[in-house]
Amino acid sequence: QVELAESGGGQVQAGDSLRLSCTGSGRTSTTVGLGWFRQAPGKERERIAAINFSGRNTYYADSVKGRFTISRDGAKNTVFLQMNNLKPDDTAVYYCAAESTYGTPSGLASFIDFTSWGQGTQVTVSS
Repeated sequence: QVELAESGGGQVQAGDSLRLSCTGSGRTSTTVGLGWFRQAPGKERERIAAINFSGRNTYYADSVKGRFTISRDGAKNTVFLQMNNLKPDDTAVYYCAAESTYGTPSGLASFIDFTSWGQGTQVTVSS
């Protein structure tokens, strides 16, 4: 099991930027993929970005493509989400998640088989 802790949320104005961080501890050696999700009040959780262990493969939801960038620092077991040009619709609780090599059909990142989750960090964007 991997423990994840997010940081970097806050309240900003539309057009501003924020960088979220998520640091893993525990069995991080089994991690093959990392992702960011968000959930706004009254809405379902949305997968917005993901990255594999090497960092060469990424995924972005259409809602954030071109504005958000996911990256990772393997040495520090940390994944980042750089969020630019924030909009009020980006207001949500943001969660990071990890995929384990034991949790995906191929043992590689699938970007859908996330089994470890952080507690979330609130991002509020005002107009």
